[in-house]
Amino acid sequence: MKTHEHSTDAAAAAASAVPGVTAGRDAAITVTTEGLPSWLEPVASAARTVEPQQLSRFLPPENGAGRQSAVLVLFGEGARGPELLLMERAGSLRSHPGQPSFPGGSLDPEDGDQATTGPLRAALREAEEETGLDPHGVQLFGVLPRLYIPVSSFVVTPVLGWWRSPSPVGVVDPGETARVFTVPVADLTDPANRATAVHPSGHLGPAFLVESALVWGFTAGVIDRILHFAGWERPWDRAKQVPLDWRA
Repeated sequence: MKTHEHSTDAAAAAASAVPGVTAGRDAAITVTTEGLPSWLEPVASAARTVEPQQLSRFLPPENGAGRQSAVLVLFGEGARGPELLLMERAGSLRSHPGQPSFPGGSLDPEDGDQATTGPLRAALREAEEETGLDPHGVQLFGVLPRLYIPVSSFVVTPVLGWWRSPSPVGVVDPGETARVFTVPVADLTDPANRATAVHPSGHLGPAFLVESALVWGFTAGVIDRILHFAGWERPWDRAKQVPLDWRA
């Protein structure tokens, strides 16, 4: 399976619609950097050039296997400046209970072609279903290469969004989500909030201790790479370790 090429095709196909308009599931969907705040330009620039292997060592199987999915990496501007929208999985879930993540999930047939606009629609749809987000207020400005989560066989397309017109968000289904929250980018770049997560299996990965939460796994990996390629990363102590629970 091609990864970065497909992601680029998705953005190109979407951008052929009316620039500057991001609508709901029943309207044309677009990807554009028009009117983007200047502080987001490094992220948009990185999205255009980054290669899959620069983001993760876990890439989609070449035979096309895997469960197609998408997540919305949504940047907004809050009281403390730029921020990211995250949600925390319910503690009662069997898989990754209490783990923070981006809104997202599997592609549905109605989302459309998985190689073009399907991931874009899926990211917005899942964010709306999980957090109550109004997709009309979101401007999609980039698509990262598809990545792979081996433990669940998910092929994930990270879709980048600018929260141009913020809307109220919160827990829609308490059985699935414990809370919905935003994290200032300043906290994510603060070396004091960074650590290396140590999984019981021995796997090591980046982690962030923010908003009374430990962000790790796929979500932390994407955030870590965005900070790095956007030029926002600050030197941090990689020897500082945080052990994960056996249920992680």
